[in-house]
Amino acid sequence: MGPMGSLLDVPGLRVGHAQRSEDGWLSGVTAVVLPPGSAGGVDVRGGGPGTIETDALDPSTLVQTVDGIALCGGSAYGLAAAGGVQLWLEQQGQGHPVVGGVVPIVAGAVIFDLGRGGDFGARPDAAMGFEAAAACVGLEDAPDGGLRGCVGAGTGAAVGRAMYKGGVGMASVKVPGGAVPGPPGGAPVVLPEGIVVGALAVVNAAGVPVFPGAAGAGELGDTEGEAEIAQEAAAAGEGGGARGSVAPDALNTTLVVVATNASLTPAECKRLATAAHAGLARALDPSHTLVDGDTVFGLSTRAVEFDRSSEAGRVVGLMSVQVAAANAVREAILDGVRSATPVTTPAGTWERFPVP
Repeated sequence: MGPMGSLLDVPGLRVGHAQRSEDGWLSGVTAVVLPPGSAGGVDVRGGGPGTIETDALDPSTLVQTVDGIALCGGSAYGLAAAGGVQLWLEQQGQGHPVVGGVVPIVAGAVIFDLGRGGDFGARPDAAMGFEAAAACVGLEDAPDGGLRGCVGAGTGAAVGRAMYKGGVGMASVKVPGGAVPGPPGGAPVVLPEGIVVGALAVVNAAGVPVFPGAAGAGELGDTEGEAEIAQEAAAAGEGGGARGSVAPDALNTTLVVVATNASLTPAECKRLATAAHAGLARALDPSHTLVDGDTVFGLSTRAVEFDRSSEAGRVVGLMSVQVAAANAVREAILDGVRSATPVTTPAGTWERFPVP
């Protein structure tokens, strides 16, 4: 189950970005548009989240579908952009049918990038959300190279205590079809062909990325020292961004969309999101802290059924997708760090993270 590709490897999913990086701006929106009838769940693990409509994804609610996910810069102000994604979907006629029209279900979450372009008031609004959703048209057939790095919600992202540039990353994992071992002593389980799990991450984390071959946190001593220097510089009003007026380390989040074409219920989508958080924890050290807003949305297009006629078949099918999700999320986060490009604004300079 080697990683590759992008969220767009899940058939039917579309991604669009809108961003601005001049005139005091360094922010944007990423919209993920789902095929009608998709299911979703969410798991918010960070202690400082900014979210919208996450309650609508609870498995016990009336509407059992989700139409779009809005990932936004601008901290809590940026939640307004989710309304723009919703308006675009309404124009497409996609949403929960009600008398007189449709109500698109759009959940969203934000990162903190306020002031990184120099203007604290330059943050996404509904118009930018609409622009991001509209940008997804036709992109399912396009190469995804323009969909990662400092685009969309990753435009103003930073990692390593806001010292280095963060960004958008993607990855996908194919789940091999055919016979796989069942429970101990039980018969093998046959998985269908064609199941894929894709992930998109917006990396704006307090922690530093953990790349393969690195010796884990023990090898990050130099980075820790650099981060302390960056904090001192920020307190003096220079370097690592517009941080002089805010508490150090208070402004971090990694947002993830993980999706599969395997047919999952809303409750199973929530469990997919929970399992996928393992990939976030493997890729970032530390993660899920009080100052992170780490949030994972788990989605299913419900296109590929697996055999649920036995309990073993159900469990093995779900576990295979969950394992793939954690791997895809880890790779998407590292891809986001690798794909980021340096930026300088009136508020500071963010270099690319020194990838080993």
